[in-house]
Amino acid sequence: MQAEMIATLLISGLLLAAGMALLLVKVLGQKNGRFSSQHIHDSKAMRERGIHCVMDQDRELRARKMLKIEE
Repeated sequence: MQAEMIATLLISGLLLAAGMALLLVKVLGQKNGRFSSQHIHDSKAMRERGIHCVMDQDRELRARKMLKIEE
């Protein structure tokens, strides 16, 4: 039981270390050493499709609702 737990912890630690090493390689391989933005509004393909951030969409809908004249 003890040996299985230690083996599991070692394997988990090795997997985490491998993941961190791969992230390091990606950061070092970039020109400016940064990850690209993951925000929707920074993606050209999303902008071309007219897809916005959910916060922007909510703000737009609320503005339209406020401008709507109720009978």
